[in-house]
Amino acid sequence: MSSDRPGRPADVVPEGEDPRAPGSAADTGPIRRSGGRAERRREEAAKKGSLIRELPVLLLIAFVLALLVKTFLVQAFFIPSGSMERTLHGCPGCTGDRVLVNKVPYWFGQPEPGDIVVFEGPESWSPEVDVQEPGNALSGGLLWLGRAIGVAPPSEDDYVKRVIATGGQTVQCCDGEGRVTVDGEPLDEPYVFENTPLESRAFGPVTVPEGRLWVMGDHRSASADSKAHMGDENSGTVAVDDVIGRAALIVWPLDRFGTLGSPDIQGTEAAGNPARPMPVSGAAAVAAPYAMGLVGAVPLAAWRRRRRRSRSG
Repeated sequence: MSSDRPGRPADVVPEGEDPRAPGSAADTGPIRRSGGRAERRREEAAKKGSLIRELPVLLLIAFVLALLVKTFLVQAFFIPSGSMERTLHGCPGCTGDRVLVNKVPYWFGQPEPGDIVVFEGPESWSPEVDVQEPGNALSGGLLWLGRAIGVAPPSEDDYVKRVIATGGQTVQCCDGEGRVTVDGEPLDEPYVFENTPLESRAFGPVTVPEGRLWVMGDHRSASADSKAHMGDENSGTVAVDDVIGRAALIVWPLDRFGTLGSPDIQGTEAAGNPARPMPVSGAAAVAAPYAMGLVGAVPLAAWRRRRRRSRSG
């Protein structure tokens, strides 16, 4: 299309002339404006496509970081046995609770009486559940992943019990009312379910070695705990170093969602000792690994995009 001003190229705009004015040299009519909108749409589509391509990478990074958080900070565990009923199972014979185990408290201290702990049992302990370990690498990797997020049965070597006595304390049963005692003082144990019959309840005394723990299940008549292994070389005690963490929260089933406290079973707070901090709990504890993973993944994904742009530019 030729200019209506002879002697001047169509793409040259005289000084002082508004290039947007109708009839000016820069006025290309509706065709040029339509082309600009199409170009903007192409750019927006390209940005959306780039985001979609980045999303799987972002999610993968977040998931890996979440697994790292679970490995070192908190971890979900599947509870297949009834040895902690009804603290971890709301009805007789029910199993399968998922609990969140907090590993941080034992970075700076040791397990205390009343804590519910997950630990790796001594070789002399018989498994409470029969778990068929996979025979190939793929199945083994899937099982490891399931255990990491708390949807697969734990290893046969993993146990969950309540700490009754710690290093240097002497534990035995029973006093005149059939209660377990530590250093001669009866324990306050309102959580006990279906206690062992009185005529077979007696044991000890056992002095717990330093660096070890005496542990028992809340379902006393159905728990293969320290009492059941008094004949081994460690008199039924377990090593503090074998403790994985403290059970802090029931996360499944949802109708039992709630915290797991550490009651003062020995009355140490009443004796003037300071109260111990409670476990990390609540919905924030459940979401923390994934939130931290996502927070860590965002800057990594942004860095990858900047690096790719700089290379293409």
